[in-house]
Amino acid sequence: MPRLALAAILLAGSAHAAPPPDADPALAPWFRDLREPGTGRSCCSMTDCRPTEARTRGGRYEVLIEGQWLAVPPEKVLPRSDNPTGHAVVCWTPALGIICFVHGPEV
Repeated sequence: MPRLALAAILLAGSAHAAPPPDADPALAPWFRDLREPGTGRSCCSMTDCRPTEARTRGGRYEVLIEGQWLAVPPEKVLPRSDNPTGHAVVCWTPALGIICFVHGPEV
């Protein structure tokens, strides 16, 4: 199986969402390692994880999803310092909301 196709399968967590067209297959292991706080389930097996714009307001993270800034629940923030994407990453679906968030160097 081509590496790009494998990365697409690993990063696509729902029928609704697909990985970004420029997804880097070398990052697939890092995305697979993201675990939902409280359950330990893979964030990417449940939802679409992708780089996003993020900011802080009042000491809390907000992410830009489908043109709207959404507050990240504090319990969804993963305390990771190994984000290789260079951007904040959010795992989200319309049905479940924000599942996981990893801050980037810009936040």
